[in-house]
Amino acid sequence: MGRLLYIQASPRGDRSHSVAAARAFIEAYQVAHPGDEVSTIDVFARDLPPFDGFMLQAKYTVLRGGSPTGEEQAAWDRVTAMADEFKVADRYLVATGMWNFSIPYRLKQYLDIIIQPGLTFTYSPEEGYKGLVLGRPLALICARGGEYPPGTPGAGMDFQRPYLEMIFRFIGFDDVRTVVIEPTLMGGPEAAERARSSALARAAELGAEI
Repeated sequence: MGRLLYIQASPRGDRSHSVAAARAFIEAYQVAHPGDEVSTIDVFARDLPPFDGFMLQAKYTVLRGGSPTGEEQAAWDRVTAMADEFKVADRYLVATGMWNFSIPYRLKQYLDIIIQPGLTFTYSPEEGYKGLVLGRPLALICARGGEYPPGTPGAGMDFQRPYLEMIFRFIGFDDVRTVVIEPTLMGGPEAAERARSSALARAAELGAEI
């Protein structure tokens, strides 16, 4: 039995275009993989610790080749537990909207917690950075109110899709497939419905094939 980890990064619930596409993906996935488990991390509902204080100190201890102790160790144990929860999956789904041309702060906070030396990546002077989450596919669903097609002036304002694709590849993902839902606001309700319908169909196809 495999496991799909779904990271939900929208607080809008049933009004969210990204959540709707994620549901279409999961429904198709469950048909294609009836024995698999689907786990959800809702970053807006999860108690995410602030990455500061002893937690930050522990990171620098690890980066310097040391081992955290005392309160640093206790803080690092929370980071390790969250990274381990992330790493046990076989397939991944991330669904998010665009906030101020980038990603929601809660998704960024979650990524800042789990993307850590020795847990999801390593570094050496000889080999540089190497990801540790290897051999697993990842589906990204990116909804946004405007349009940011490649090769247009708007593309330079898109810090959502490029960042997510880069940061997941940084920790080892080499099979990253992206569904974009745009525009959900510009162009009016008819354009939004066309974008949503197309994205839901593509998400369902991806859920069946991933």
